[in-house]
This record gives sequence, structure tokens and C-alpha cells, in this order.
Amino acid sequence: MNQDRLSSLDAFRGLTIAAMILVNNPGARQFVFAPLRHAEWHGWTPTDLIFPFFLFIVGVSLAMSFSRRREAGTGTALIYAKIFERSVILFALGLFLQLFPKFPLAGMRIPGVLQRIAVCFLLASFIYLRTDKRVRFGPAIRFGIIAALLIGYWLALKLIPVPGHGAGILTYDGNLPAYIDNKLLPGHLYEPTFDPEGLLSTLPALATALIGTLIGDLLRLTRTLRFKNSVLVGLGLVLTPLGLFLNRWMPINKKIWTSSYVVFTAGAALLLLAVCFFLMEILHFRAWAFPFLVFGTNPILVYAGSSMMARLIGLIHVPSAGGRVLLQEYVYSRLLAPWAGPSIGSLLWPIILLIIWFVILLPLYKKKIFIKI
Repeated sequence: MNQDRLSSLDAFRGLTIAAMILVNNPGARQFVFAPLRHAEWHGWTPTDLIFPFFLFIVGVSLAMSFSRRREAGTGTALIYAKIFERSVILFALGLFLQLFPKFPLAGMRIPGVLQRIAVCFLLASFIYLRTDKRVRFGPAIRFGIIAALLIGYWLALKLIPVPGHGAGILTYDGNLPAYIDNKLLPGHLYEPTFDPEGLLSTLPALATALIGTLIGDLLRLTRTLRFKNSVLVGLGLVLTPLGLFLNRWMPINKKIWTSSYVVFTAGAALLLLAVCFFLMEILHFRAWAFPFLVFGTNPILVYAGSSMMARLIGLIHVPSAGGRVLLQEYVYSRLLAPWAGPSIGSLLWPIILLIIWFVILLPLYKKKIFIKI
């Protein structure tokens, strides 16, 4: 197995990126298949797995990268400086993408997907460097931190009363994360009174990234590939049903990133990574993954570029029936929906975008040009 670049992890990342483009860019939002929608509140759909998979992969990658750098003799101070620099750039890029292309500063949303990734990367990196395998009981300490984050968050949601609602209320209006966000970031949220990437729910999201660091440690062990794959499968088969079992007391909920959601999605991530690992690292069956490797080796470029492309397409109007309509609306209503139907036509639009991005990324992949922060 190539310790410098784990192909199965790149494929897993590429699968996640491709899924993100599919769910974020429907041709018509009223005609989206149920699995490609987020759960309204409690519960989950395949779409609700995408973001935690990203954070899990962030944790796996940082553990493997930092271990490799320390083995190469890179100084700790230099590693810390790079962590801080990358976190700031990710956070700033997230703000930029939310403002692009009109840059309305009034009421600017402060939380966001890249912002959460930046914060989790920063904190998970610092925790990892203080609890890696060079530290006695380091991984065990990290496991304890994960447990403390999840149990502490669970208790906070259950026991801390929200004014006007009480304790243990997990409705859209009465939950503790929304209350804190409204107090600290009023007017700067995704919705008027709620943000799915808010402040308090970033703590269990950090646990998702830290779980990834434990898996990164596993993948760096000098053990057989089959042993590593067996551990991935075993942990996945434990955590996935455990998360579903915990749902009885703490509902699985992406929007407030409940502790049961962390456990469940970590298990699902482990199982999908195990499938990729088995096929690519053990069986050496890699042809199926080529498109995903193309996406997975340039994730920041795809994420930022696809977001900007969608915004720019939303500004393009074309002539239609004596007037002008948006390009996307024209392609969907005139070219896709009439022959494919409303729902399949809506799905074809992001598939077209995936093909466009594959064409853009393929030359970079062949020349081993990977855009990094």
C-alpha cells in the first residue's frame, strides 16, 4: 500500500464530492428524488451522509499526513504554522463562496460548510499532535475526548433549558444550538433563526473528525491489509447499528449534529471506506474508481469551483418565447424534462455538471496537478 497516497481514500473522497454535486445542483428543486434530499428534521437520507463523510476523511487524512511529516523530521512549529494557515484560508474561502458573486455584506452568513471544516481541522489537528502514537496512551486519550464531546453534547441538549421551551426540547425552534446561535450570531445565520453549521453543533462535528484520526492511525500501522480491512468492517458493523439504537433516546439529526448521528455516520463511513479499501488495496481492482480518483485528488478545486459555477450559471439568461429565462431553467424545461420526465430530468442537470467537471479535472489528474491549501 502506498503510504504517501492511499488510492482507496482518494476514491472515497471522490465519491463524496460527486454525491455533493448531485444533491446540491438539481435541475428543479421541486422534482428531486427522496434519497437526494436532506431529512426535514429528525431521521436521515443518503444525502445526510455527505458532510460527515467529508469530516471523517479530513480526520483520516490529517493523521496520515502529520505522521508522515513527523517521520520525515518536519518540526512541530512548522506543522502548527501550516495548520493555522490552512484553517484561515479554508474559513476565508467559505466566506468568499457564500458572498460570491454579488458580495452582499449586510446580513452575511458567518457559519458554513468550509468554515466548519476549517474549525474542525484546526482543533482536530492540535488534538492529534498532542495525542498521537508518540504520546503514551495518546489514541486512548483521543478516544476519551471523542466520548466526552458526544456525551457532553448529549447531556447539554437534554438538560440545559432553553428560555421559553425548557430542557430536552429538540424541535426546530426549541433546541439549544439554535438558541445559542441566535444569541451570538443574530442576523448572520443560514435561515433567519437557525444554522445547520452553527456554533454548538460544531463540537460533535469535531468528534466526527477525531474518529477519522483514529482510523488514520490504523491505516498507518505496519499490519496486513486484510487486518486493517477487517478492523474497518468490524468497527463499521458496530457503530452503524449502535447509532440506530441510540436514535431511540437521541434522534439522528444532521441539522443539530446529534451524538447518535455522529456514531451512525461514522459507522457508515467506515463501511464505505472498507469497501473501497478491499477492492482497491487488496484485490487491486481499481478501474471502477478512476472517475472518483479524478474528483478525489482535487477536492478543494471541485468544491469551490462547482459552487462558483452554480452561482454564475444562475446569472445567465437566454431568450425564450419572447422573453428571457435562466439558462438552467431553459435547459431543464425545454431539453431535459420533456423527454426524461420531471424527476429524471432534474437529476440529469447535475450529471451534466459532473461530466463538465470531469473534463476539467482529467488533464490535471493526468499531469498530477493537485491543488492544495
